[in-house]
Amino acid sequence: MNIADFGDVKLHYRIDGDPNGAPIVFANSLGTDLRLWDPILPLLPAGLRIIRYDKRGHGLSSAPDAPYSMGALIGDVERLCDHLEVRDCMFVGLSIGGMIAQGLAVKRMDIVRAMVLSNTAAKIGTKEMWGDRIAAVNAGGIEPMADAVMERWFSKGFRATPELDLWRNMLTRQPVHGYAGCSAAIAGTDFFTTTASLRLPALGIAGDADGSTPPDLVRETMDLIPGSKFQLIRKAGHLPCVEQPQEYARILGDFLRETGHI
Repeated sequence: MNIADFGDVKLHYRIDGDPNGAPIVFANSLGTDLRLWDPILPLLPAGLRIIRYDKRGHGLSSAPDAPYSMGALIGDVERLCDHLEVRDCMFVGLSIGGMIAQGLAVKRMDIVRAMVLSNTAAKIGTKEMWGDRIAAVNAGGIEPMADAVMERWFSKGFRATPELDLWRNMLTRQPVHGYAGCSAAIAGTDFFTTTASLRLPALGIAGDADGSTPPDLVRETMDLIPGSKFQLIRKAGHLPCVEQPQEYARILGDFLRETGHI
C-alpha cells in the first residue's frame, strides 16, 4: 500500500497497469473508497498507468476534522498528481469525484488532458439538503440512512443481489466525520461558471436509474462544455461502473481511443 503524506492529510493511493503507460486517474464517490473501480479495471485497454486514491475522510486515507472545502479536495489530488509526476492525464471522476475533476481541470490544465464526468454535476443538491444530511449523520451515524442511499446508488435489480451487502458495508464503514466533511464540500460547490470556461475533451456518463444525479442533471453539466459527449447506461444507478462494468469499460475505452490517449 502507498501513502502520500502532505502534512495536513495522508492519502492512500494505488497504481496498477503499465508504470510507463498513459496516466488515467480515478476519483470515487461520496461514501466509497478506491475499490469502487475494481469491477472495470480488468476490462480497460492495455497500456494505461491506472492511478486510484482515497479522498480525505474515506478508505485508508486520513480523516482530518470536518468540514472540508472543495478547494481542499481539489488541492489533495493536485498534490498527489505532482507527487507522482502525472501530466496530461485522463481524469475520471464519479459524483463528488466528478466535481473534483471539474475543479482540477480549471486549475491545472497541465495535469488534466481530458476528463470523464460520471454521475455528477456542476452543482449537486442544495445547501439545505446537505445541511440536513450532515446533521443526521453527526447525530446518528451513517447506518440509519444506508438503505435510502442504496436506493439512490443502485437499480432495483441490483438491490436484489447478495452483492448489495458489500457496497452497503463499504458505505457504513466510512468515518462519520469524513462523510460529513465531504458532504459539506459538495454543499458549498457551484461550478456552473467555471465549468463553462473549460475547453477540453469531456465525456459525461449517467445511469438511467440514478437517484442522486439523474441523467438530465449530468447532461445539463455536459452542455456547459463545448464539444462534450454524453452516454447513458441502462439498468444502472449512481454507480454504473459497479452495475454495468462491461458497458462502462467499453464507453471509457472508446473515449480513450477517440482522444488519442492510448
